Amino acid sequence: MIQVYTGNGKGKTTAALGLAFRAAGHGFNVIMIQFMKGKINYGELESAKLLSNFSIEQYGRPDFVNPEKPDKIDIDLAKQAMERSREVINSQKFDMVILDEINVAVSYGLIQVDDVIELIKSTPNKMELILTGRGMPQELEGYVDLISEVREVKHYFQKGIPAREGIEH
Repeated sequence: MIQVYTGNGKGKTTAALGLAFRAAGHGFNVIMIQFMKGKINYGELESAKLLSNFSIEQYGRPDFVNPEKPDKIDIDLAKQAMERSREVINSQKFDMVILDEINVAVSYGLIQVDDVIELIKSTPNKMELILTGRGMPQELEGYVDLISEVREVKHYFQKGIPAREGIEH
């Protein structure tokens, strides 16, 4: 199945991680490829190291990407993440592949929606593919099996509370 977790609320990556840990607990081989994330000590990186059948690879910088005018390095890293995604899917060594923040990479123009569609089409039936990130391109809707939209109703960021270690990262 092809699953998408999108929307402006908190919890898309967290939902994908929940699926990853559940699948890993059943002996599935799982990989998460993170677009636009890198060099930040995300707690999930440490947790994944404790499991032999779950790995996370990051393709990004610790800085935010400028959506209006992304730096060349951001485009290059997103292309590397896409190439790695193709390799992973074609290898058929994994039961679950998570492409974290891929929707955002498309909406920022770092990668093309047609390339994501081709990736989806090339996914073997026995493989679970998870796509996360706000702003899912509408073009994907006809190619996926599940879309969950996380909607922000209230968030403590609005009160000025910063991201907390162990909760947001």
